[in-house]
Amino acid sequence: MTKRVLYLIACAAGPTQYMDRGVRCAQAAGWDTCVILTPAAARWWEDRLDELAELTGHRVRSQYKLPGESDALPKADAMLVAPLSCTSLNKWGAGIADTLALGLVSEGVHMGVPVTAMPYFNQAQGAQPAVAHSIAALRKQGVQYLDGPDGYEPHPPKRGNPEGFPWDVALAALNLHTQSRDA
Repeated sequence: MTKRVLYLIACAAGPTQYMDRGVRCAQAAGWDTCVILTPAAARWWEDRLDELAELTGHRVRSQYKLPGESDALPKADAMLVAPLSCTSLNKWGAGIADTLALGLVSEGVHMGVPVTAMPYFNQAQGAQPAVAHSIAALRKQGVQYLDGPDGYEPHPPKRGNPEGFPWDVALAALNLHTQSRDA
């Protein structure tokens, strides 16, 4: 049986430092996992991108491909944006797809690909009025946005726990989301 392909997409938010944990969690759940990073997140892994590529068996992407280049990754069966930064949330909610990461999910959700997102940002960032509008816009498009008791609640400024990011909660919700769409 062929494994389902997951695009694990990460923004420049604290848990991205521990992206390998998210990959391992996804692989343990049966996903063939491909990593896509925003350009800022890719800088965090710059010296260790080969580690992620070796772990996944796929090239790590952070930039759009050039015209004429073939796709480096297999077609996604689902996409998980985790961690989703406040900046990327608001750009995505406004329809701005200026990075490969945002372009893939912006298009994917409208092509029938199940898309789940779990944020990671602080309460001060979350208090911005644009945040509620962006979340509503994503949910209206069919994105499963995991916040509150079913996902991640913004932490007090300077008091986050990026190492404790709940990758397993995000993946369990994604699995339910994909099963309900497949039924």
